[in-house]
Amino acid sequence: MATARPCLAQLSSLCLASSRPVSANITARFLSTTAVLAARGPNAAKILSKGDKAKLKTGSSNPQKNKKKGEETKKKKKARTTYIQYDQRDADQFSLCDAMRYIRAFEVGQKPTSVKYEMHLKFKSLKNGPVVRNRLRLPHPVKTDVRICVICPPDSKYAKEAISAGATLVGEEEIFEAVKDGRIEFDRCICQTDSLDKMNKAGLGRFLGPKGLMPSTKLGTVVKDPAAMLKDLIGGAEYRERLGVVRMAVGQLGFTPEEMQRNIKAFIEAVKKDMANLSDKINKELAEVVLSSTNAPGFPLNGEFRSLDSEITPRDLSTS
Repeated sequence: MATARPCLAQLSSLCLASSRPVSANITARFLSTTAVLAARGPNAAKILSKGDKAKLKTGSSNPQKNKKKGEETKKKKKARTTYIQYDQRDADQFSLCDAMRYIRAFEVGQKPTSVKYEMHLKFKSLKNGPVVRNRLRLPHPVKTDVRICVICPPDSKYAKEAISAGATLVGEEEIFEAVKDGRIEFDRCICQTDSLDKMNKAGLGRFLGPKGLMPSTKLGTVVKDPAAMLKDLIGGAEYRERLGVVRMAVGQLGFTPEEMQRNIKAFIEAVKKDMANLSDKINKELAEVVLSSTNAPGFPLNGEFRSLDSEITPRDLSTS
């Protein structure tokens, strides 16, 4: 037992010696950087400097330079002032008869009067420039079931002429009561100048205004002779440029190629006149003409009525 005591004392002294704090430089890694910590005890540690923190966040020693570089790259990027245009020489283009043939293949089983041909005219134009907008009556109307209401004295000559021109509703008090009850059974509304005060007193603006049916002098729906305007409204349609494209229905599925040709020609000529009436400083060019339908994709047209190597004839497309 006497010999064992010195050995235990020696072991305890060795353990105590190993647990004493030693002054040394310890290298510790934080992400992609290194920081030197002077460990002088279990609770001693050196706090990272501001430069080391900047390195951890930005990956460089000078964050102000990185900010300047980022600002320069943002300044170089400029917003586009025109719409994106594609080279039409690489795209497949079709004649009118070929496009109608493929569109009818997509519309198999549909009613000839329910499906509409739609024309898309794409412009080379500025984004913040004036838009093309107008109303057109095609040689062969696409939609003839438009219900038009005419507000005028019921016993006047204007009422008789409006009924003969195709108006569905004509009168004053009866129309006012029906609108207030929520029975708006018409698609367009025209007011004769003699009935304008009565219409304003009836307060129809809160009922017809949200639907875009309220007659007004700015829109040209308050006129002296409603019958003359009815001829343009029945079978006519509006078109407006949106995002550099004008869209309009130019025919029904049962239309013949000749009828489609006349409608398309009238539509393009009307749009060109609207472009010519714009300011000389505004440059608009017709870039692409596409024909589509309710369920079919768009087919770019090449301006030809029928291709020479086509096996189908206009007579084949004339039967619905």
